Amino acid sequence: MKEKINIVWLKRDLRTQDHQPLQFADDANIPFIIIYILEPSMIKRADWSLRHSQFVFSSIENMNKHLKKYSRSVDIFYDEALKVFKEIDRQFNIINVFSHAETGVKETWDRDNCVRKFFKFKNIYWEESQTNGVLRGINSREGWDKNWYQNIRQPLIINKFSNKHIIQYQNPRPMPKELKYRISNYPSEFQEPGENKAWEQLNSFACNRSSEYLFNISNPSKSRHSCSRMSAHLAWGNISSKQCYQFILNHVHFDKNKRNFRAFLTRLKWRCHFMQKFEVENEYETRCINKGYELLEKPKNKEFISHWMDGKTGFPMVDASIRSVKETGWLNFRMRAMLVSFFCHHLDQDWRDGANFLARQFLDYEPGIHFPQFQMQAGTTGINTIRIYNPVKQSEDHDKEGVFIKKWIPELASCPTSSIHEPWNYYSTNDMFNENSNKATYINPIIDHKLQAANARKKMWGHRSNALVKSEKQRILMLHTRSSTFAR
Repeated sequence: MKEKINIVWLKRDLRTQDHQPLQFADDANIPFIIIYILEPSMIKRADWSLRHSQFVFSSIENMNKHLKKYSRSVDIFYDEALKVFKEIDRQFNIINVFSHAETGVKETWDRDNCVRKFFKFKNIYWEESQTNGVLRGINSREGWDKNWYQNIRQPLIINKFSNKHIIQYQNPRPMPKELKYRISNYPSEFQEPGENKAWEQLNSFACNRSSEYLFNISNPSKSRHSCSRMSAHLAWGNISSKQCYQFILNHVHFDKNKRNFRAFLTRLKWRCHFMQKFEVENEYETRCINKGYELLEKPKNKEFISHWMDGKTGFPMVDASIRSVKETGWLNFRMRAMLVSFFCHHLDQDWRDGANFLARQFLDYEPGIHFPQFQMQAGTTGINTIRIYNPVKQSEDHDKEGVFIKKWIPELASCPTSSIHEPWNYYSTNDMFNENSNKATYINPIIDHKLQAANARKKMWGHRSNALVKSEKQRILMLHTRSSTFAR
């Protein structure tokens, strides 16, 4: 007779505390194993990149350092989820599977449905715990705010662990050596992953860095220090939304720094709000959520797309932002919004041709945030103000001295500060734009940004009168914004 076991299936919850699935497993009187499944189909997706796997692997290593004292570890399986569970089922009698519900792309949703059918057939109980205050299966946002606040203020789970219910087994689906080597070499340019680093980051934000939070939030250089930098840790679950919220709300410095702390807490809720949108409609990933915008023509220009992805558009702030995020995996919100706006409005490209590219760059890529935000900035929701960011004005307003620009565009190192935002005006006959020069040259602007912005405004605002856009607008408002607020 096969031995009974339970399984904790980790997804975007790579931590040891405030972890309900781990608590369920430890409380049950059955041996259990903890697994993470690295699925070949997922790492081949257009939105996935090596940096994501590297962050996951290092986070699991951090978990294992803590779990080692209890003779436990997280095992990484390399195969499709259904095959993994079938293989484990051949060795053991699986009684329960514990995991957090995942706000993922449609492919993960379909995978979970396949796994769920297998569990049902084998009489395996699957307990999916709620995470981030996101509710599964709702068709109305009525009362969502109240539920979110109730959830976020619930007592934290203190996972204590024990040495009981240990089971020995051999991982039948380990990672190939070459893949393990690649993902185990974590680049020093990226933010350090793991539960310990998440708490270090949150503590340093609360104790000192938050004092300039709102003042520097749009500055692409200074925001790297004064922003919380919790986004990657939250995206991969090194820390829970509940842990973040309660730590800041109950911090000894809260009353002295109330404005900055409240702004952070508001954004924490705003983050979950967008994840709930995606949970209800994961079509955000593949089509305009307002179907009326599928009728808007966006002729594909491969040259424009290539220039944008390479950080060679001729607009310093756009190019510096692209180069920065490719190198470090992080960019502040204002610059992210500007990149999407420039791509979709100034270059007049379909948002789908840029969304996966940026998803691969963002170390904090979270589908529930990424796709709804991308569409909001692309102007395809029909309910949000159409934001067409002037790339020159953004540069002048948020990088006045050109510090960020010169860091990421060495071609402009000798450019006077007075001309850094529009170098083409000053260097129109200089070697900086001379392709035959031996010096590093900077590209001329690939478009007339004022003309293209005017065309985009006319095109986007004009399309709002479309009958399907209007009817979809009402549907979206009823589904996603009813009884939803952000400030308390």
